[in-house]
Amino acid sequence: MQNQTPNPVAVWQCDVLVAGSGAGGLAAAVTAAHHGLKVIVAERAATCGGATARSGGWAWTPGNPLAKADGVNEPRDDFRAYLQAVIGAQNYDAERVEMFLENAPHMVGFFEKLTPLKFTPGTKICDIYGNLPGAGTGHRSVAATPFYAKSLPQHLLNILPDQYKMTAFWGMGIMAGSDLGHFLNAMKKPQSFAYAARRFAIHVWDKIVYKRNMQMVNGLALIARLVQAADEKGVRIEVNTAVKALIEDEHGKTVGAYLDTPQGVVRVEAAKGVILATGGYPANTERRKNFPRNPDGRQHWTLVPDEADGAGLALAESAGGYLDERGRSPAAWCPVSVVKFKDGSEGVFPHIADRAKPGIIGVLKNGKRFVNEANGYYDYVTGMLQAVPEGEAVESWLIGDKRAVRSYMFGFAKPRPIPLAIYTKYLHCIEEADTLDELAEKCGIDSVGLMTTVAEFNRMAKQGKDTDFGRGDTPFNRYGGDASTGYPNPSLAPLGKGPYYAVKVQVGSFGTFAGIAVDAFSRVLRQDGSVSDGLYAVGLDQKSVFGGNYPCGGINIGPALTFGYAAARHIAGVTRYEDDGSVSPSAEYLGKLWQPLSDMAKAV
Repeated sequence: MQNQTPNPVAVWQCDVLVAGSGAGGLAAAVTAAHHGLKVIVAERAATCGGATARSGGWAWTPGNPLAKADGVNEPRDDFRAYLQAVIGAQNYDAERVEMFLENAPHMVGFFEKLTPLKFTPGTKICDIYGNLPGAGTGHRSVAATPFYAKSLPQHLLNILPDQYKMTAFWGMGIMAGSDLGHFLNAMKKPQSFAYAARRFAIHVWDKIVYKRNMQMVNGLALIARLVQAADEKGVRIEVNTAVKALIEDEHGKTVGAYLDTPQGVVRVEAAKGVILATGGYPANTERRKNFPRNPDGRQHWTLVPDEADGAGLALAESAGGYLDERGRSPAAWCPVSVVKFKDGSEGVFPHIADRAKPGIIGVLKNGKRFVNEANGYYDYVTGMLQAVPEGEAVESWLIGDKRAVRSYMFGFAKPRPIPLAIYTKYLHCIEEADTLDELAEKCGIDSVGLMTTVAEFNRMAKQGKDTDFGRGDTPFNRYGGDASTGYPNPSLAPLGKGPYYAVKVQVGSFGTFAGIAVDAFSRVLRQDGSVSDGLYAVGLDQKSVFGGNYPCGGINIGPALTFGYAAARHIAGVTRYEDDGSVSPSAEYLGKLWQPLSDMAKAV
C-alpha cells in the first residue's frame, strides 16, 4: 500500500532509514554505514538516546572478547543452559536466542575495533539466578568506557541529552562499581574523598563553562560514543523528526516513509528498507492496560521518555505486523518511588541497588516481607504483584535503620555527608520516625506485623542465613551487599537502633518486553508468519528475546545492540564478521539449533 501525503517539502534518498536513536537504532545505523550504506536516523525527540541514555548502560553480552582477553572462555552451552532454565520451554525462542548468542561477541568486537566506542568489562557482575545451571559469576557484561566529552564536536553535544536527573548527583552521573564505591566511601577513606571531590569539582566547572555535564558515564556514554561513530561514518541524524507513515511499493515491500520535520513533511525513499527502533510502548497509557493490576493504564510508572509511546508498533501494524504479548511479563519491571519536587514536578526513582544493602528490608502493608529483596529489580516487582491481595494498591515499603540509610543510597536520598533533611523535610520522599511503631503508623503499615518481621529478620541476619527467602545465598545477592558490616553474610545485617526510615515503592518499568513480532533477523512478521519485506524492528520495539524474563542486568541493551548490529548486516548482505573475518551462519543453517552456530559457520 502507498500512503499518500500531499506536497512534501523535500525528498530525501538513502539506503536505510532508522526510526529512533537508542542503542538498537544507533547500532544498526553505525553498522549499516560501515558497510557502505547511506543511512538516515530520524529521532522524534530533541536529543538522541531515548531510554538508553537514562540507563546504567550495561549490556549482557555473554562470550564477549573482553572476557576472553581476561582468560574467561565459557562454552556457549553454558549460556544456552542458563537461558533455557530461566525462560522455560514454553517461551524459549531458540532461533532468536541462537542469533543473539552468535552475534553478541562479534558486535562487541566490531565496535571495539572499528568505532570510537570502547567497553569496560563487568568482571564481577553476576547473573541473577546463581542457583540455575550455567549461571555466570562475571565477565558476561560490558559497558561503555566513561570519557570526558570535550573531545566531541559541538554539533554532537547539541543532540546529546544531559545526565538523567533522577539517577544523577546534582546533575553528575556516577557509574556502578568503583566509581560509586568512592562516593559511598567518601566519608570513610581519604582517597575516596579526594576522588569524589575531584569528580564533583570538574562537574561544577563544566556546568559553569559548558552549561552541561561533560563527564560521560553509563548509558549516556554509550549513546555519546554511538552518535560519534555514526557521525564519523556519515550517518545523517535528524532530531525533532518523527516517522509518520511508511511507504510500500506495489509488492508490499517497505521502501521509505514520510517524516514530520521542523521544515515540514519530507518523503524519504529508503532503497533497502526501514528499521524501527522507537523504544516500545511503555509511555502509552492505553496500551499499558494489558499490564497486570493496571486497569486504566495509570497504576504503573515508567522511567522512559514520553516519546516511547508505541509509535513504532503502530507503524509495524500499518504494514501487517502485530504485537506479540506472549511471555512471562509484558514489561521490564523495576520498583520505583515517586519524588515530588518543590516546584510541583514529579520524578520517578528506580530502586536498583538499595534493596540489597544490609540493614534494609521490604515489607507489605501487613508488615511482612514478601520477597528476596537482594534479587533482581524485576523479581521484587513480580513478588509485589503476586503478594498484594486483589483490590489493594500494589505497593510496598523499604525500611532501613540509620546506619544503612546514611551509608548507602536509600531511594532518592543520598548518604552522608548530604543532609538527610533535604529528603525528609523538603522533598518528602522518605518517612522518618524514632521507633518502628511510629514509622508503621506514618506509613499505614501494621505495626505488630512490622515489629515481628524485624525481630525475626534480625535473628536470621545475625546467623547469616535467611531461611524465609534465601537472601544472600547467591553470588548476585552477595555482590550487591556490603561485607564491611562484620556480619556473616554481606547481604544481611540487623536493623539496629533508630531513627528508622521508610520509602514507598510502587510498580515501574524500564520498558516493554511485549513487542513487535520478529524473526531471528529482526524482520517484522505478519500474523500468518510471513515476513513484512523491507521492515525491521530492534531495541524495545521488538519482542524480548528472553520471553519476558530478566536473567541478568543489561538484558535490554545487550540484545538492542546485538540485533541492531545483526539487522544492519542482514540488510547489507554481509557474510563475514568484521572483528575476525570468520563467516557468519546463513539462514539455512539457523534451524539447526543443537550444534553451536560458531561451529556451523566453518562449514558454510
